[in-house]
Amino acid sequence: MTVNGSWRRAARGAGLLGDDGSIASTIFAEMSALAARTGAINLGQGFPDEDGPTEVLNAAIAAIRDGENQYPPGIGIRDLREAIVEHQERFYGLRFDPDREVLVTAGATEALAATLLALLEPGDEVVTFEPFYDAYGALIGLADGIHRTVPLRLPDFQPDLDELRASVTDRTRIILVNTPHNPTGTVLSNEVLQTIIELAHRHDAIVVTDEVYEHLTFGPPHVPIATLPGARERTISISSGGKTFNTTGWKIGWLTAPTELVTAVLAVKQFLTYVNGAPFQPAIAAGLRLPREYFTGIADNLRVKKDLLSDGLRTAGFDVSPSAGTYFVVADAAPLGYRDAVKFCLALPDLAGVVAVPLSAFCKDDYADSTASLVRFAFCKRIDVLERAAAQLADIRR
Repeated sequence: MTVNGSWRRAARGAGLLGDDGSIASTIFAEMSALAARTGAINLGQGFPDEDGPTEVLNAAIAAIRDGENQYPPGIGIRDLREAIVEHQERFYGLRFDPDREVLVTAGATEALAATLLALLEPGDEVVTFEPFYDAYGALIGLADGIHRTVPLRLPDFQPDLDELRASVTDRTRIILVNTPHNPTGTVLSNEVLQTIIELAHRHDAIVVTDEVYEHLTFGPPHVPIATLPGARERTISISSGGKTFNTTGWKIGWLTAPTELVTAVLAVKQFLTYVNGAPFQPAIAAGLRLPREYFTGIADNLRVKKDLLSDGLRTAGFDVSPSAGTYFVVADAAPLGYRDAVKFCLALPDLAGVVAVPLSAFCKDDYADSTASLVRFAFCKRIDVLERAAAQLADIRR
């Protein structure tokens, strides 16, 4: 039997394919299983352990009771599309047509998948920053694209602009930008964003942005690339409700873009999930219309958690990189005598009853050495959980 090789390219891109051709588990699955097996505090996987706002939860319950349980429109219910348009204008001054320039998806991951599958031809290049969210490599491989990366390095995880310019060429079809950035917690500077726009015009590339942490910043504000001069007409902006409303399991995402790009992505998306989350769509619409104070409040709340865990890590002896956004903070285990973050993370449940993820899991092999001792911790947990984790991590030095 002959099997198309696309799944192999996707599996390689995600680091799932073993040397013998078998499908291996990801480091994330391995670490979560380790947490479950040992009873350790799971600071490896980025999901909150508290529910979102009651207005959003109650809207979903009401939608279920009101019978909104069948297929919604393929582009998403109109109320959610209108709420997305209102959100983009309220926060960023961006105006979109809810009928032609908005598409609701099964989370941001489906939006990314449909976009890459729609826009890439075999051999087209996609430039991302590295470390990168693990789905990027897999989806680029699935679309028969070629993945080029620009490294983000300590101390601030901002890219070198000359390296960025050298990576984008006439072979580049898409520049895929994630800011606020998972896993490093950096927020890309305006200079970097302006350079991306210049390169996109020079090489006729499309900019695709992953902005799921858009409201979770702790200092520098999130600036959507689409707001900058010359960007909107060639940018697909992707976000979701999961991180903003603590509803990661609902998988309600969306993209906004010029009509011709939305049409191209929809042509693929309709054969992936077709539609999803009928009763959750009006709930996310309700969330997007919450007062501005809600959005500043979630960032302020998360900042407290970030500071609590970061201080605990420093007390334990880690070097800690400042996190400007997202759920995550990166810490260097080398000062504790651990040069291999993979081995360190495997030992951490016994050392401190905590689970984390090595940063090298977000890197290609040729870049992993530069992140060898770096570890990503998630702080999107309850205060009491983070206090317990910080106290247990302090025992490493004893």
